[in-house]
Amino acid sequence: MPTNGLHQVLKIQFGLVNDTDRYLTAESFGFKVNASAPSLKRKQMWVLEPDPGQGTAVLLRSSHLGRYLSAGEDGRVACEAERPDRDCRFLVLSQPDGRWVLRSEPHGRFFGGTEDRLSCFATAVSPAELWTVHLAIHPQAHLLSVSRRRYVHLCPRDDEMAADSDTPWGVDALVTLVFQNRQYCLRACDSRYLRSDGHLVWEPEPCARYTLEFKAGKLAFKDRDGRYLAPAGPAGTLRAGRNTRPGKDELFDLEESHPQVVLVAANHRYVSVRQGVNISANQDEELHHETFLMQIDQETKKCTFYSSTGGYWTLVTHGGIHATATQVSANTMFEVEWRGRRVALKASNGRYVCMKKNGQLAAISDFVGEDEEFVLKLINRPILVLRGMDGFVCHRRGSNQLDTNRSVYDVFHLSFSDGAYQIRGADGAGGAYTSGGSEVCVGDGEPHAAELARDTWCSVWHPIPDAALTGHPSTRLPEKLRPG
Repeated sequence: MPTNGLHQVLKIQFGLVNDTDRYLTAESFGFKVNASAPSLKRKQMWVLEPDPGQGTAVLLRSSHLGRYLSAGEDGRVACEAERPDRDCRFLVLSQPDGRWVLRSEPHGRFFGGTEDRLSCFATAVSPAELWTVHLAIHPQAHLLSVSRRRYVHLCPRDDEMAADSDTPWGVDALVTLVFQNRQYCLRACDSRYLRSDGHLVWEPEPCARYTLEFKAGKLAFKDRDGRYLAPAGPAGTLRAGRNTRPGKDELFDLEESHPQVVLVAANHRYVSVRQGVNISANQDEELHHETFLMQIDQETKKCTFYSSTGGYWTLVTHGGIHATATQVSANTMFEVEWRGRRVALKASNGRYVCMKKNGQLAAISDFVGEDEEFVLKLINRPILVLRGMDGFVCHRRGSNQLDTNRSVYDVFHLSFSDGAYQIRGADGAGGAYTSGGSEVCVGDGEPHAAELARDTWCSVWHPIPDAALTGHPSTRLPEKLRPG
């Protein structure tokens, strides 16, 4: 399968939070570091790199400065090294509660402190030397086993998660990383959590929480007993094995999860490639052949649709639409026009895609009528994490409001009805956007919310392609609040 950006490994960026809930920050002025920031922004993002000498040490590079954290023999720390040297090498010591201790490899001292009083001179570990890893990537992704080269997905029939899928197709391939008590849980698309013994549970209990470890740019998940998740047996069932050190079997890649959609034509049948290269609206159920991966071009904001058979929709002779293209080109790009709860697709020939009498799709219409309108349904976000321009969306403690600038996030539930969606929190409430800054009030979630203006965030909303949010469904929301 040609990738063309379809299966991109996410660059793992993270923040380090100290015992006073402040983030390690790299400043441009003087290349100094401190732990004063209360939230995770660009200056607080770091990347872990393996030691070029192939040892167990790692390098911490600031995403903001592009320079490396270093600790001198006198304990002074800075982030000014353009190229890593001996003082940039640290050992990561994972603690039972999920936090990290960073020890200078050449000098044997521990890194920690508060605000602008950071040093790497401690000879013993105290609370000031404990750091919590907070991922800075969007937490909804696909999980790929490095050793098996297979994707993890939910197996409802076997009541487990397994790494046995060739492609991350359909809703069952969605994995959400949930931050709980300084550790991470793996949440399946049906909202259950993966326990270390391979069972799925409804609550993020201690056996379903893991410490993240990084090795050569890959992820490993360590349970509370010090064992690591790995695919086991012919089925690739995901559970903690016997190993207390991560090898290739225990390593995973996180890949970006693009929106996957189904389209329903005016004949109330699903658009499909089941019959071959022709794209036709002739199916009564939504399966893999009726599911298309949707990508948005960042410059033109036009979309491509990729099929499970391995081809992009493309414009061919006489306006026909086939799923045969292996590369993105002008003929594979479609402009999406929102018409209430329906969409119209304009091809590169300037004409709209319509459903012909035999169900086949063709870009031959100059105007939009009933045969040119489709219901577009997002199928791989039954649960949703929202990210705005300033951070994630999260309930404000002790209030019926949501903040849109948080470093932590809440997971919302998504339901679909006739071209629109309803967003509900864990308590079942819907939401309504308020125009006063970055606050969102929780509403009653009743159907009457659909009558509100479509440019406000209410219980019912429409997904919109957004070039700035590639890989995650955007919405008909104000600029400050869009899913990331």
